Amino acid sequence: MQYIRGLEHYDNARKTAVTFGKFDGLHKGHMTLVDTVKKLQDKDDVDSVVCAFDMDSPALLMLPQERQIHLEDEVDYLVDCPFTDEIRQMRAEDFIRNIIIGTFHAAYVVVGTDFQFGYNKEGDIYMLAQYQERYGYRLIVLEKIRYENHIISSTYTKKILGTGNMDLVGRLLGYSYGICGTVEHGHKLGRTLGFPTMNIAWPKRKIIPPRGVYLCRAYMDGYGYNGIANVGVRPTVSNEEKVWLETFLFDYDADAYGKEVMVELIEFVRPEQKFENKEELKARVDKDIASGRQYFKI
Repeated sequence: MQYIRGLEHYDNARKTAVTFGKFDGLHKGHMTLVDTVKKLQDKDDVDSVVCAFDMDSPALLMLPQERQIHLEDEVDYLVDCPFTDEIRQMRAEDFIRNIIIGTFHAAYVVVGTDFQFGYNKEGDIYMLAQYQERYGYRLIVLEKIRYENHIISSTYTKKILGTGNMDLVGRLLGYSYGICGTVEHGHKLGRTLGFPTMNIAWPKRKIIPPRGVYLCRAYMDGYGYNGIANVGVRPTVSNEEKVWLETFLFDYDADAYGKEVMVELIEFVRPEQKFENKEELKARVDKDIASGRQYFKI
């Protein structure tokens, strides 16, 4: 897959099957669009393209670099398109003429039922249908995917994430919610108390789930490890407001500083607490670790 930042850097004269959207989270609804352009790629010898509009939101389910990782083996091109004033103010037919046809040479346009585009959102699926003969593309509109009578959307997924129901979040996304990051040096308090942790700063712009302790799964150096993790500000030992993900992995005792780690949050255990002293903290974490080992049958 080729990753491209900005429409102006896309340079491909081949016909395409292209889908448009925000693609925040790449949930199961999004993946029906992705799967459709993939099938068209195989069927009609066109290139498959995902064009993701970057709305510069401060509350994302998925960062652009994470979206790139998830789509790596899925499509030919991922184009991240900053939602600039030029895009925002472009008339709808100009969007069809200049971007759908002029940039992507679309043979197929694949979108959901609520797709809108152009100045004041004047363009929609009905306009795309009306103009497809004039501009020579075929429109494919996909119905929304539901889970237990709820339409799967980024908004609904964010709402569930706020409750800490990680199992349901995973069912909506199709994968476990978590972060990728570099292990940093911390206060090393966990090491002195008998449970060394890997400390990763929570990424800016990425939604923070309820602060507290989670069962987790971490991936590093090609291996997977079970463990427990705390999302929060370490109130017992620090007055900082910066949010960290502190992860203790069962049966791992190597040096992880500087390594890239992906941590998936599987199940919420308890809210973050401020303890009176380090002894109370250690006793509670020991209990969390024992509960985690029982969950993972370790």
